[in-house]
Amino acid sequence: MIFGVSEVYFALAVGILAILYSGALVLSIVRAPKGNERMQSIAKAIEEGANAYLMRQYITLLPIVLVLAGAIYYFVNLPTAIAFLAGVLSSSLAGYIGMQTAVRSNVRVAEVAGKGLPGALAMAFRGGAVTGMALVGLGLVGLGALYILFDGALAPLVGYGFGASLISLFARVGGGIYTKAADVGADLVGKVEKGIPEDDPRNPAVIADNVGDNVGDCAGMAADVFESFVVTVIAAMLLGSTAALVTLPLGIAALGVLAGIIGSLFIRLWNSNIMFSFYVCLFITAAMMLVLTLLYTGLNEYFYVTAIGAAVTFLLFLITEYYTGTSFGPVKKLAQASSTGAGTNLITGLAIGMESTLLPALLIVAAMIISFKLAGLYGVALAAAAMLSLSGIVIAVDSFGPITDNAGGIAEMSGLPDKVRKVTDALDAVGNTTKATTKGFAIGGAALGALALFAAFATETQLATVNLLSTPVVVGLFIGALLPFVFSSLLMLAVGRAAFEIVQEVRRQFKEIKGLMEGKAKADYAKCVDISTATALRELALPGVIAVFTPLIVGYLFGAAALAGLLAGAIASGFLMALFMCTAGAAWDNAKKYIEGGNLGGKGSDTHKAAVVGDTVGDPLKDTAGPALNALIKVLNTVSLVFAGAIVAMGLALI
Repeated sequence: MIFGVSEVYFALAVGILAILYSGALVLSIVRAPKGNERMQSIAKAIEEGANAYLMRQYITLLPIVLVLAGAIYYFVNLPTAIAFLAGVLSSSLAGYIGMQTAVRSNVRVAEVAGKGLPGALAMAFRGGAVTGMALVGLGLVGLGALYILFDGALAPLVGYGFGASLISLFARVGGGIYTKAADVGADLVGKVEKGIPEDDPRNPAVIADNVGDNVGDCAGMAADVFESFVVTVIAAMLLGSTAALVTLPLGIAALGVLAGIIGSLFIRLWNSNIMFSFYVCLFITAAMMLVLTLLYTGLNEYFYVTAIGAAVTFLLFLITEYYTGTSFGPVKKLAQASSTGAGTNLITGLAIGMESTLLPALLIVAAMIISFKLAGLYGVALAAAAMLSLSGIVIAVDSFGPITDNAGGIAEMSGLPDKVRKVTDALDAVGNTTKATTKGFAIGGAALGALALFAAFATETQLATVNLLSTPVVVGLFIGALLPFVFSSLLMLAVGRAAFEIVQEVRRQFKEIKGLMEGKAKADYAKCVDISTATALRELALPGVIAVFTPLIVGYLFGAAALAGLLAGAIASGFLMALFMCTAGAAWDNAKKYIEGGNLGGKGSDTHKAAVVGDTVGDPLKDTAGPALNALIKVLNTVSLVFAGAIVAMGLALI
């Protein structure tokens, strides 16, 4: 009981409160002025492109969803199939709300930037907070309502998690291919070949690039973290050994969401430092969560593992900022390496990315050890649930990034005064770091959540141990460790193919549209938007099929032990690969930004050109392949958990 109310009903109440709070933020945003006619026209083009992509993505996925729902109904049961569809709907809605808010906030941030940094910061954060609070609110309402509807049965909740995981996978894959194809295509021709600024209206791919920020970094990230939030809570509930412990993770998650609402009220410009302002919000949220948890649980092992989850969140932010922030050594070292050419830039960036896996991995390992010592596997799962309960405030900080990026683009294309662009540039520079730090949170949350799901799978299949001397386990281990590499390869190649089409189109327009380079003619933005949309949707099918069907095939042919090996291999290699790619990509991006700030020769110098090459390589790493691995390892685990009973009953166990 929390404050005299059961955890389930308390979670429902907090979820509804979070959704209502999100709605109030939306009203405050849409009532704000949205600039002149030119600004509104650009914002409308971005909004239409983002909506067109998202609708086509959902239509494309509908047959896949229906087939999987039928398979779950046939092989598992009807409640799990219903919950699966509910998970699909909730995850889709989380992404949709995030994107709709972002495409309405961007132009308003550009408008209010003319009045100074504090107002623009508050507006951009408010737009991100809509996504964050709606996301966690939907998660709590979905979990609480299904738990009540199915009279406390936990099996349907696994279906809910699988539905969320599936949409997260496709949102990350499709959105990531879209955003990086447009970004790379725009940069290669605009920046490198033509020497024009990033958001120059003469670049035919500029609108597609801005659309990509929304479908990848807003809709994709929202679906990703929504899924991490719900599946981690579900895994902890599954590992609860008594009735009292089953609903405790739901209660802890609700306390974290409530703390996030309170923490978001403290956003303001502290000490003229934007990043410090975000840390203040995060610290207040974490502290409030611990106070509420202490009042609820008392000073016991469950409070301590909750504190571990909160501490991991904060430390992951600090570690990721160190490796990706422009004020710290790694990014400055990478920028310096650019002075001797693209080759040394790439070598140094790869080395920094590899090094950056050390501290997060040790942090996750330490959190696992301490949590296990305190409360067993349930403690590990509860720590993960506590960490993900802070998703609301984390996503608010993350969505700030693409909103300010778009705001800067609108300011540039609208020809707003330099003082406006100075404000949006300051916000965007921090936005690059926040997008990197929140990816670190998402990867860490995915790893801990996947470990909890893995433990739940072992319990469901009655695997007391996973024997590394067993041939089926070793076979599964190698297949699982291989999957993130093959998966990443497919996504990188997809970005390359899509970017090639964009480059060809942008070159064609510069060649054939007379007066475009001189600014006397208008580019055909819609063509690049259409190319990015069509290519992303075409390329997302194969990675999705691999993620869903590989564990089913391995489990059916080789048995539950082999599937356990696959999950273990995928979690380990996927976690480290995701850290490496996301951090390296962000470091390359911010090394370029550091040089563009007037260091080491500034824009247009040979050092800058080398850094642009590194950033171009890093883009699909940090925004496509890396984040998609979060979804991959969780889809592998949730689909295995959903079909665990069928695999045990029907598997052939050929080896």
